[in-house]
Amino acid sequence: MSNNTIVFMSDEHNPLYSEPYGHPRVQTPNMSRLATEGTIYSNAYCPSPLCLPSRSAFLSGKRVHDIQTYNNCNVLTHSAEPTFGDILTAAGVYTVFMGKTHVFKPGDEMGFSKTASISDFKKPGGISIGRQPLCIRKGSHQRANGYGIRESAHDWDVGVVNEAVKWLTEAAPSVREPWVLIVCITAPHFPHVTTGELWDLYADCGDLHPYGKEQESAQHPYARDLRDHFETEQFAEEQMRGLRRGYLSCVTFVDRQLGRLLECLEQNGLQSSTNVIYTADHGEMLGKFGMWWKCSLYEDSIRIPCLARGPDYEAGAEVNTPVDLHDLRAALFASAHVEHPAEWCGEALQSMPHNDSGRAVLSEYHGHGTRAGGYMVRQGNWKLLYYSQAPNQLFNLETDPYELDNLYDTETEKAKSLEGLLRDICDPEREEQRAAEFIERQTAIIARDYPDAESVG
Repeated sequence: MSNNTIVFMSDEHNPLYSEPYGHPRVQTPNMSRLATEGTIYSNAYCPSPLCLPSRSAFLSGKRVHDIQTYNNCNVLTHSAEPTFGDILTAAGVYTVFMGKTHVFKPGDEMGFSKTASISDFKKPGGISIGRQPLCIRKGSHQRANGYGIRESAHDWDVGVVNEAVKWLTEAAPSVREPWVLIVCITAPHFPHVTTGELWDLYADCGDLHPYGKEQESAQHPYARDLRDHFETEQFAEEQMRGLRRGYLSCVTFVDRQLGRLLECLEQNGLQSSTNVIYTADHGEMLGKFGMWWKCSLYEDSIRIPCLARGPDYEAGAEVNTPVDLHDLRAALFASAHVEHPAEWCGEALQSMPHNDSGRAVLSEYHGHGTRAGGYMVRQGNWKLLYYSQAPNQLFNLETDPYELDNLYDTETEKAKSLEGLLRDICDPEREEQRAAEFIERQTAIIARDYPDAESVG
């Protein structure tokens, strides 16, 4: 029997800032409920720690380097690529997409049966993509003021969830074919502004990250590049404390919207036939190693929450096997009993072994703020960071979860093994050249056609 699935995707949620993943203070009871009643995927990753690349990979089934969605610039995108909306709809699944898109084609061209409250990137999207010399976002240190109270901060996200609740109430009970509903909101993406009530919840939570820019891992060239790019060295302590407090408030807002969807399923008799998956497009550094936002291959930036409950998921289970958004997309096909395209990445979440130390996942980054591209390969407890133009790093996440001790020069056989897994997927030298040439063409188009554009993302 086919089952329905809701995917609720937030933006920039580091899972370590939630109750199921061990945070001692943030209030996320609905995420905890999903984890208790369903399955928690403890080691879930994004395809790339940036909005457009990660979301495009999820939508298309392809690696970022294959569809060349390297950054948040949306000129020269491969818009002819089919999406999972196209394929599921053609197979007789009713598909709905609501909210933030920021992918390689406009929302009304994604192939879904229905779209609502779509928010597309306007062209040219991100323009601060120059890598050599490294583009510096002049004045971006002012982002550090993006915290505090704004009562209207979440209005758009609430509107998206309102649309989803309306569809679940008025339309879903009468849909005869299996259906998939994708709901994408923007919180807890910066700025970390929120309502007064949520801000007050965390009056005693304006802390600093325990591992700042004094750590050895913070001295890596790519880490320094990102701090330079966003001018984060100019952030004041008060601002950093405010940003972290505001982030917790925004995470609790996300949890409450998840709760609204769960309640709506129960009220409309859909719970027994509907899977609910909560996830995000990427994480947030939140001050670790003096870094903010995303764009890094360190854990806080590339890890994502992945909680799944419903008829296709084991209750009270924990899966330690590394997974990613490609596996989540494959899960949609499995629940709808539609064959997942063989050439696409991913294996269905619901069939994932709990502890497969041999399975590997890949994340990659070619976007703004670093001098060149890089890759992450995770297998078992080991994580390789392979950089095109900087020293590589190797971490044992079981003994060193905060990535403080680079073992690349001592664990040479493990590093070589993980690099072999990377090279089974792609040739990193060739892909670096392709990316550099593509970004040069994007830069030329921006200079010619969008001379007054301001960067986003």
